Amino acid sequence: MDRDLSSIHIPVMRERVVEMVSPSLTKPGPIYVDCTLGMGGHAEAVLRANPNARLVGIDRDTAALDVARARLADFGDRTHFAHAVYDEFDEVLDDAGIDEVDAVFFDLGVSSLQLDEAERGFSYMQDAALDMRMDQTRGVTAADLIAELSEAELRELFYRYGDEKLAPRYAGAIVRARAESPITTTGQLVGLLQQATPAARKNAGHPAKRVFQALRVEVNGELDALESALPQALGRVRVGGRVAVESYQSLEDRLVKRLFQLRSTSDAPRGLPMTPEQMQPEFRLLTRGAEQVHDEEARENPRAKPVRLRAVERIRSHTA
Repeated sequence: MDRDLSSIHIPVMRERVVEMVSPSLTKPGPIYVDCTLGMGGHAEAVLRANPNARLVGIDRDTAALDVARARLADFGDRTHFAHAVYDEFDEVLDDAGIDEVDAVFFDLGVSSLQLDEAERGFSYMQDAALDMRMDQTRGVTAADLIAELSEAELRELFYRYGDEKLAPRYAGAIVRARAESPITTTGQLVGLLQQATPAARKNAGHPAKRVFQALRVEVNGELDALESALPQALGRVRVGGRVAVESYQSLEDRLVKRLFQLRSTSDAPRGLPMTPEQMQPEFRLLTRGAEQVHDEEARENPRAKPVRLRAVERIRSHTA
Protein backbone atom coordinates (compact mmCIF):
# COMPACT_ATOMS: atom_id res chain seq x y z
CA MET A 1 0.00 0.00 0.00
CA ASP A 2 1.38 3.36 -1.07
CA ARG A 3 -0.58 5.46 1.45
CA ASP A 4 1.53 7.30 4.05
CA LEU A 5 -0.28 6.45 7.28
CA SER A 6 1.53 9.20 9.18
CA SER A 7 -0.19 11.80 7.01
CA ILE A 8 -3.73 10.60 7.66
CA HIS A 9 -5.82 13.36 9.21
CA ILE A 10 -6.86 13.37 12.87
CA PRO A 11 -10.39 11.95 13.18
CA VAL A 12 -13.25 14.21 14.26
CA MET A 13 -13.57 14.79 18.05
CA ARG A 14 -10.94 12.11 18.67
CA GLU A 15 -10.15 13.04 22.28
CA ARG A 16 -13.82 13.46 23.17
CA VAL A 17 -14.72 10.06 21.73
CA VAL A 18 -11.91 8.43 23.72
CA GLU A 19 -13.11 10.24 26.84
CA MET A 20 -16.68 9.11 26.18
CA VAL A 21 -16.03 5.36 25.73
CA SER A 22 -13.04 4.79 28.02
CA PRO A 23 -14.95 4.54 31.35
CA SER A 24 -16.57 1.34 30.05
CA LEU A 25 -13.21 -0.18 29.04
CA THR A 26 -11.52 -0.43 32.43
CA LYS A 27 -12.47 -3.99 33.39
CA PRO A 28 -10.40 -7.02 32.27
CA GLY A 29 -10.68 -7.89 28.57
CA PRO A 30 -13.17 -5.22 27.49
CA ILE A 31 -14.45 -5.23 23.91
CA TYR A 32 -14.78 -2.06 21.84
CA VAL A 33 -16.73 -2.21 18.57
CA ASP A 34 -16.04 0.42 15.92
CA CYS A 35 -18.94 0.03 13.49
CA THR A 36 -17.46 2.40 10.91
CA LEU A 37 -13.77 1.65 11.23
CA GLY A 38 -12.68 3.77 8.26
CA MET A 39 -8.96 4.41 8.37
CA GLY A 40 -8.79 3.36 12.03
CA GLY A 41 -8.14 6.78 13.56
CA HIS A 42 -10.67 6.60 16.37
CA ALA A 43 -9.88 2.92 16.99
CA GLU A 44 -6.15 3.61 17.28
CA ALA A 45 -6.76 6.34 19.86
CA VAL A 46 -9.12 4.15 21.90
CA LEU A 47 -6.75 1.17 21.89
CA ARG A 48 -3.78 3.32 22.96
CA ALA A 49 -5.78 4.87 25.79
CA ASN A 50 -7.11 1.48 26.95
CA PRO A 51 -4.31 -1.13 26.89
CA ASN A 52 -6.63 -3.99 27.91
CA ALA A 53 -9.26 -3.31 25.28
CA ARG A 54 -9.86 -5.49 22.25
CA LEU A 55 -11.26 -4.11 18.99
CA VAL A 56 -13.91 -5.44 16.65
CA GLY A 57 -13.61 -3.20 13.60
CA ILE A 58 -16.43 -3.23 11.03
CA ASP A 59 -16.43 -1.52 7.65
CA ARG A 60 -18.11 -2.12 4.30
CA ASP A 61 -15.24 -0.47 2.40
CA THR A 62 -12.46 -2.93 1.59
CA ALA A 63 -10.01 -0.12 0.82
CA ALA A 64 -10.63 1.40 4.27
CA LEU A 65 -10.15 -1.98 5.93
CA ASP A 66 -6.77 -2.35 4.21
CA VAL A 67 -5.68 1.04 5.57
CA ALA A 68 -6.98 0.25 9.06
CA ARG A 69 -5.23 -3.14 9.17
CA ALA A 70 -1.92 -1.46 8.36
CA ARG A 71 -2.49 1.38 10.79
CA LEU A 72 -3.44 -0.97 13.65
CA ALA A 73 -0.90 -3.70 12.92
CA ASP A 74 1.05 -2.95 16.11
CA PHE A 75 -1.92 -3.98 18.23
CA GLY A 76 -1.66 -7.57 17.00
CA ASP A 77 -4.23 -9.97 18.40
CA ARG A 78 -6.13 -7.16 20.10
CA THR A 79 -7.86 -6.51 16.77
CA HIS A 80 -10.53 -8.35 14.79
CA PHE A 81 -11.71 -7.01 11.43
CA ALA A 82 -14.99 -7.67 9.61
CA HIS A 83 -15.97 -6.70 6.07
CA ALA A 84 -19.64 -5.92 6.68
CA VAL A 85 -22.24 -3.18 6.90
CA TYR A 86 -22.98 -2.09 10.45
CA ASP A 87 -26.53 -3.45 10.28
CA GLU A 88 -24.84 -6.87 10.32
CA PHE A 89 -23.72 -6.07 13.89
CA ASP A 90 -25.26 -9.14 15.54
CA GLU A 91 -23.94 -11.47 12.84
CA VAL A 92 -20.39 -10.08 13.16
CA LEU A 93 -20.39 -10.61 16.92
CA ASP A 94 -21.93 -14.07 16.63
CA ASP A 95 -19.28 -15.10 14.09
CA ALA A 96 -16.57 -13.86 16.48
CA GLY A 97 -18.09 -15.75 19.41
CA ILE A 98 -18.87 -12.56 21.33
CA ASP A 99 -22.01 -12.23 23.43
CA GLU A 100 -21.79 -8.78 25.03
CA VAL A 101 -19.54 -5.77 24.43
CA ASP A 102 -18.40 -2.79 26.50
CA ALA A 103 -18.42 0.11 24.05
CA VAL A 104 -19.72 0.79 20.56
CA PHE A 105 -18.94 3.71 18.27
CA PHE A 106 -20.49 4.87 14.99
CA ASP A 107 -18.89 7.59 12.84
CA LEU A 108 -21.57 8.02 10.20
CA GLY A 109 -21.45 9.43 6.69
CA VAL A 110 -18.82 9.35 4.00
CA SER A 111 -15.17 9.02 5.01
CA SER A 112 -12.27 11.25 4.02
CA LEU A 113 -10.75 8.27 2.20
CA GLN A 114 -13.86 8.03 0.02
CA LEU A 115 -14.13 11.78 -0.54
CA ASP A 116 -10.47 12.24 -1.38
CA GLU A 117 -10.26 9.44 -3.94
CA ALA A 118 -11.90 11.02 -6.98
CA GLU A 119 -12.59 7.72 -8.71
CA ARG A 120 -15.06 6.74 -5.97
CA GLY A 121 -17.52 9.33 -7.28
CA PHE A 122 -18.51 10.84 -3.90
CA SER A 123 -17.22 14.35 -4.53
CA TYR A 124 -19.00 16.91 -6.66
CA MET A 125 -15.70 18.81 -6.86
CA GLN A 126 -13.92 16.17 -8.96
CA ASP A 127 -15.00 14.46 -12.17
CA ALA A 128 -15.33 10.68 -11.95
CA ALA A 129 -17.71 7.83 -12.61
CA LEU A 130 -21.03 8.24 -10.77
CA ASP A 131 -20.45 5.39 -8.32
CA MET A 132 -20.80 6.41 -4.63
CA ARG A 133 -20.82 2.84 -3.30
CA MET A 134 -19.01 2.53 0.01
CA ASP A 135 -18.68 -1.19 -0.72
CA GLN A 136 -17.57 -1.45 -4.33
CA THR A 137 -18.06 -5.21 -4.35
CA ARG A 138 -21.85 -5.02 -4.47
CA GLY A 139 -24.94 -2.87 -5.00
CA VAL A 140 -26.28 -0.29 -7.42
CA THR A 141 -24.39 2.87 -8.28
CA ALA A 142 -25.54 6.48 -8.33
CA ALA A 143 -25.48 6.26 -12.14
CA ASP A 144 -27.95 3.37 -11.93
CA LEU A 145 -30.34 5.49 -9.85
CA ILE A 146 -30.01 8.47 -12.19
CA ALA A 147 -30.77 6.20 -15.15
CA GLU A 148 -33.60 4.14 -13.69
CA LEU A 149 -35.66 6.22 -11.25
CA SER A 150 -38.69 8.06 -12.57
CA GLU A 151 -38.94 11.83 -12.35
CA ALA A 152 -41.28 11.51 -9.37
CA GLU A 153 -38.92 9.08 -7.63
CA LEU A 154 -35.93 11.35 -8.17
CA ARG A 155 -37.88 14.34 -6.88
CA GLU A 156 -38.91 12.41 -3.74
CA LEU A 157 -35.35 11.16 -3.21
CA PHE A 158 -33.88 14.67 -3.37
CA TYR A 159 -36.56 15.94 -0.98
CA ARG A 160 -36.30 13.07 1.50
CA TYR A 161 -32.55 12.59 1.82
CA GLY A 162 -31.26 15.95 0.65
CA ASP A 163 -33.95 18.39 1.78
CA GLU A 164 -33.43 19.95 -1.63
CA LYS A 165 -35.97 22.72 -2.34
CA LEU A 166 -35.21 22.61 -6.06
CA ALA A 167 -35.90 18.87 -6.25
CA PRO A 168 -38.65 19.19 -8.93
CA ARG A 169 -36.48 21.36 -11.14
CA TYR A 170 -33.44 19.08 -10.79
CA ALA A 171 -35.42 15.86 -11.30
CA GLY A 172 -37.02 17.25 -14.44
CA ALA A 173 -33.67 18.41 -15.83
CA ILE A 174 -32.12 14.97 -15.23
CA VAL A 175 -34.97 13.13 -16.98
CA ARG A 176 -34.80 15.43 -20.00
CA ALA A 177 -31.01 15.17 -20.23
CA ARG A 178 -30.85 11.38 -19.91
CA ALA A 179 -33.32 11.05 -22.79
CA GLU A 180 -30.61 12.56 -24.98
CA SER A 181 -27.60 10.66 -23.55
CA PRO A 182 -26.70 8.68 -20.41
CA ILE A 183 -25.49 10.57 -17.32
CA THR A 184 -22.54 8.53 -16.11
CA THR A 185 -20.07 10.93 -14.49
CA THR A 186 -20.10 13.36 -11.59
CA GLY A 187 -19.01 16.13 -13.93
CA GLN A 188 -22.02 15.59 -16.19
CA LEU A 189 -24.42 15.66 -13.24
CA VAL A 190 -22.81 18.74 -11.67
CA GLY A 191 -22.95 20.63 -14.97
CA LEU A 192 -26.58 19.70 -15.43
CA LEU A 193 -27.51 20.84 -11.91
CA GLN A 194 -25.64 24.10 -12.33
CA GLN A 195 -27.52 24.84 -15.56
CA ALA A 196 -30.85 24.04 -13.87
CA THR A 197 -30.19 26.34 -10.89
CA PRO A 198 -31.96 29.72 -11.09
CA ALA A 199 -29.69 32.75 -11.14
CA ALA A 200 -31.09 33.90 -7.80
CA ARG A 201 -29.83 30.70 -6.18
CA LYS A 202 -26.35 30.63 -7.72
CA ASN A 203 -24.71 31.95 -4.55
CA ALA A 204 -26.68 29.80 -2.10
CA GLY A 205 -24.10 27.02 -1.82
CA HIS A 206 -23.04 24.46 -4.39
CA PRO A 207 -26.10 23.22 -6.30
CA ALA A 208 -24.89 19.61 -6.24
CA LYS A 209 -24.32 19.29 -2.48
CA ARG A 210 -27.77 18.09 -1.42
CA VAL A 211 -28.38 16.01 -4.54
CA PHE A 212 -25.09 14.16 -4.05
CA GLN A 213 -25.94 13.58 -0.38
CA ALA A 214 -29.34 12.14 -1.31
CA LEU A 215 -27.87 9.83 -3.94
CA ARG A 216 -25.14 8.62 -1.57
CA VAL A 217 -27.58 7.88 1.24
CA GLU A 218 -29.83 5.92 -1.12
CA VAL A 219 -27.00 4.02 -2.83
CA ASN A 220 -25.64 2.83 0.50
CA GLY A 221 -28.93 2.43 2.34
CA GLU A 222 -27.44 4.50 5.14
CA LEU A 223 -30.55 5.40 7.12
CA ASP A 224 -32.08 1.94 6.84
CA ALA A 225 -28.80 0.41 8.00
CA LEU A 226 -28.56 2.82 10.93
CA GLU A 227 -32.16 2.19 11.96
CA SER A 228 -31.37 -1.53 12.11
CA ALA A 229 -27.88 -1.30 13.59
CA LEU A 230 -28.50 1.00 16.55
CA PRO A 231 -30.97 -1.31 18.33
CA GLN A 232 -28.58 -4.22 17.75
CA ALA A 233 -25.73 -2.27 19.35
CA LEU A 234 -27.87 -1.21 22.30
CA GLY A 235 -28.98 -4.79 22.74
CA ARG A 236 -25.45 -6.21 22.94
CA VAL A 237 -23.82 -3.68 25.27
CA ARG A 238 -23.49 -4.84 28.88
CA VAL A 239 -24.39 -2.85 32.01
CA GLY A 240 -21.90 0.01 32.29
CA GLY A 241 -21.29 -0.16 28.55
CA ARG A 242 -21.60 2.83 26.27
CA VAL A 243 -22.77 3.58 22.72
CA ALA A 244 -21.57 6.78 21.01
CA VAL A 245 -22.59 8.12 17.60
CA GLU A 246 -21.21 10.91 15.43
CA SER A 247 -23.74 12.12 12.85
CA TYR A 248 -23.05 14.46 9.94
CA GLN A 249 -26.56 15.20 8.74
CA SER A 250 -29.86 16.02 10.40
CA LEU A 251 -31.69 12.87 9.26
CA GLU A 252 -29.13 10.66 10.99
CA ASP A 253 -29.00 12.81 14.10
CA ARG A 254 -32.79 12.85 14.47
CA LEU A 255 -32.90 9.06 14.25
CA VAL A 256 -30.16 8.71 16.91
CA LYS A 257 -31.76 11.32 19.16
CA ARG A 258 -35.17 9.68 18.98
CA LEU A 259 -33.92 6.19 19.82
CA PHE A 260 -31.59 7.34 22.60
CA GLN A 261 -34.37 9.35 24.22
CA LEU A 262 -36.79 6.44 23.94
CA ARG A 263 -34.37 3.98 25.53
CA SER A 264 -33.45 6.38 28.35
CA THR A 265 -37.05 7.14 29.35
CA SER A 266 -39.12 5.21 31.87
CA ASP A 267 -42.04 3.06 30.66
CA ALA A 268 -44.00 3.77 33.85
CA PRO A 269 -47.30 5.66 33.65
CA ARG A 270 -47.17 9.16 35.10
CA GLY A 271 -48.34 9.61 38.66
CA LEU A 272 -46.99 6.39 40.16
CA PRO A 273 -45.54 6.95 43.65
CA MET A 274 -42.48 4.92 42.61
CA THR A 275 -41.22 3.41 39.38
CA PRO A 276 -41.06 -0.42 39.34
CA GLU A 277 -37.61 -1.78 38.51
CA GLN A 278 -38.81 -3.42 35.30
CA MET A 279 -40.17 -0.08 34.06
CA GLN A 280 -37.04 1.94 34.71
CA PRO A 281 -34.99 2.96 31.67
CA GLU A 282 -32.18 0.68 30.50
CA PHE A 283 -29.96 3.62 29.47
CA ARG A 284 -29.02 7.12 30.57
CA LEU A 285 -28.00 9.97 28.30
CA LEU A 286 -24.34 10.97 28.52
CA THR A 287 -24.66 14.11 26.40
CA ARG A 288 -26.91 17.11 26.94
CA GLY A 289 -28.39 17.43 23.51
CA ALA A 290 -25.74 16.87 20.87
CA GLU A 291 -22.12 17.90 21.35
CA GLN A 292 -20.37 19.74 18.52
CA VAL A 293 -16.75 20.33 17.59
CA HIS A 294 -14.91 23.28 19.08
CA ASP A 295 -14.26 26.28 16.85
CA GLU A 296 -10.55 25.46 16.56
CA GLU A 297 -11.22 21.95 15.24
CA ALA A 298 -13.84 23.27 12.82
CA ARG A 299 -11.28 25.75 11.46
CA GLU A 300 -8.63 23.07 11.06
CA ASN A 301 -11.03 20.55 9.54
CA PRO A 302 -14.09 22.19 7.89
CA ARG A 303 -15.61 18.74 7.27
CA ALA A 304 -16.01 18.37 11.03
CA LYS A 305 -18.27 21.39 11.44
CA PRO A 306 -21.66 19.62 11.02
CA VAL A 307 -20.81 16.72 13.37
CA ARG A 308 -23.18 15.98 16.26
CA LEU A 309 -22.06 13.56 18.99
CA ARG A 310 -24.56 11.70 21.20
CA ALA A 311 -23.93 8.89 23.67
CA VAL A 312 -25.73 6.68 26.18
CA GLU A 313 -24.73 4.26 28.93
CA ARG A 314 -26.56 1.07 29.89
CA ILE A 315 -27.66 1.28 33.53
CA ARG A 316 -30.01 -1.71 33.74
CA SER A 317 -29.82 -5.20 32.25
CA HIS A 318 -32.44 -6.58 29.87
CA THR A 319 -33.70 -9.01 32.49
CA ALA A 320 -33.71 -6.73 35.54
